[in-house]
Amino acid sequence: MNFIKKWSDKTPKILQAALNLALILVAITLVISMFKETWEIFHSVFYDTSENFYQITEEILVFFLYFEFLALIIKYFEKGYHFPLRYFIYIGITAIVRYIIIDHKSAMTTLLLSGAILVLLLSLLVANTKTVRRDLN
Repeated sequence: MNFIKKWSDKTPKILQAALNLALILVAITLVISMFKETWEIFHSVFYDTSENFYQITEEILVFFLYFEFLALIIKYFEKGYHFPLRYFIYIGITAIVRYIIIDHKSAMTTLLLSGAILVLLLSLLVANTKTVRRDLN
């Protein structure tokens, strides 16, 4: 019985350490990808005149997705191993905007995606209220 108690106390710590290590590896990968994307944006704007406005805008939005995921990982460690909900909402909004820019051929799809952004914005409004946010206490 003592053996089970000993392992049940250690298991969450071991799993938390594995999760933290995995997140650090993901963060390193995201930083490398973000710098690569920054280079591609720089190259597209100053050297490659064949790229159009939508392609450059898409690259910038991909950069912001990397940036937001890195901010999410930072907040995870700052907030005591907790992912704030509003950061997922920010990422969702950015991802939908990116998708609208890439694929805007169907007016109905664009309208539905705009509705999804509205729902996410309303969710963000609720998530930022004092009763929901943990970091205001």
